[in-house]
Amino acid sequence: MDTQFQALLIEKDASGAQHVALRRMTEDALPEGDVTVRVEWSTLNYKDALAITGRGPIVRRFPMVPGIDFAGTVTQSDDPALSPGDRVVLNGWGVGESHWGGLAGRARVRGDWLVPLPAGLSTRQAMAIGTAGYTAMLCVMALEREGVHPESGPIVVSGASGGVGSIALMLLSRLGYTVEAITGRPREGTYLEALGAAAILPRDAFTSVGKPLERARWAGAVDVAGGRVLANLCAGMMPGGVVTACGLAGGMDFPATVAPFILRGVSLIGIDSVQCPRDRRMTAWNRLAELIDPQRLDLMTRQIALAEVPDTARALLDGTTHGRVIVTMAQDG
Repeated sequence: MDTQFQALLIEKDASGAQHVALRRMTEDALPEGDVTVRVEWSTLNYKDALAITGRGPIVRRFPMVPGIDFAGTVTQSDDPALSPGDRVVLNGWGVGESHWGGLAGRARVRGDWLVPLPAGLSTRQAMAIGTAGYTAMLCVMALEREGVHPESGPIVVSGASGGVGSIALMLLSRLGYTVEAITGRPREGTYLEALGAAAILPRDAFTSVGKPLERARWAGAVDVAGGRVLANLCAGMMPGGVVTACGLAGGMDFPATVAPFILRGVSLIGIDSVQCPRDRRMTAWNRLAELIDPQRLDLMTRQIALAEVPDTARALLDGTTHGRVIVTMAQDG
């Protein structure tokens, strides 16, 4: 008999209303794929919260197991590159959107979507890092490729209290950069300083219409907000500054001018973590294994059970959580 496991399932009824519930399943319910993984840890990301609450059009087919990433151990494989017992991590590839994701005790996916977990990282730590940390690492790597180094000048990070922002702040500080943190939660100042922030900047200063060019303040940026925040960050870059854009928490629009790009040579680099090539993923995860400070990672991580995910998803969207939320699957066989 197939191993049973718990899964969080999003379904739609005949009226189009969305429902989320815990279901007991067996492996024959899993979608197609050549590798089956016993999921040990998953996460709750912003995109997952939108999917679970129905506040955003994330899910592309129903029923759907949400969860855009997971870490665990291979139990069955038809992929010659992977064997039972291998520890793996997955981020993106439409998992949790068009293919069943990580908020379940088992997952079945394509083998080339999986990355071997670097030595020295546990599956729990991998999900404390998660897609947020992997995306943050891609942003840092892009800054490095574009020639932005610690001596180039300060780096500004928007959404610094969130998952991507918190880990970007930690990584940049660990690499020797001076980092300024933008947050809409002044009470998080002590937390952000513990992660390495040299200055705390109020989000309200970046959400109104700014000048085409502001005072040149930063050599680089990691932006999760989009919208006016992104436009104002571009306007405040030093000559040759580099802005990495990886989110849209503040909106899809980009109400900017060409002034920063043609008068200061600013570069705007888009970060796609979902379809990122596998070799770059592996580089990112190996760098993360080297750079992550376990104590700081614990500082930003909160652990919940699968049953707590729906309520926590609402809290995340309401802005009452910070850092990383990881989900244990320990109750499953």
